[in-house]
Amino acid sequence: MAERIMIYTDGACKGNPGPGGWGVVLRFGNQVKELLGGEANTTNNRMELTAAIEALKALRRPVSADVYTDSQYVIKGLEQWLPAWKARGWQTADKKPVKNRDLWELLDELAAQHQLSWHWVKGHSGNPGNTRADALANEGADRFSRS
Repeated sequence: MAERIMIYTDGACKGNPGPGGWGVVLRFGNQVKELLGGEANTTNNRMELTAAIEALKALRRPVSADVYTDSQYVIKGLEQWLPAWKARGWQTADKKPVKNRDLWELLDELAAQHQLSWHWVKGHSGNPGNTRADALANEGADRFSRS
């Protein structure tokens, strides 16, 4: 796992719920790969999670990577909430079902295959990777808001 990849993810939603999109920028050396997609009726949190999932699905083998997101939901979910949710049988501290469990389980499974460092970056603060991921996410959402 000598490779170190930089990954930027973002989700967007036109209404919450509403048409949504996700964007990913993967950088390794001089190589850049961009991905985007969306759904017709979704939430911003689902798009944030989907962006992270799609980024990890794009990796062809186990890697070391820095993953940047402007989503506190994703960061806190991975670093704080996920272990407790799993220990409680996918219930919150209030004994309610965890929202977006399907995506959290998939993200957890994919993340376990890699050596990842998760980083929060303030959205719309001029970070080039985050800015590009945001543009891709909005493009994905726009495709579904027109259809």
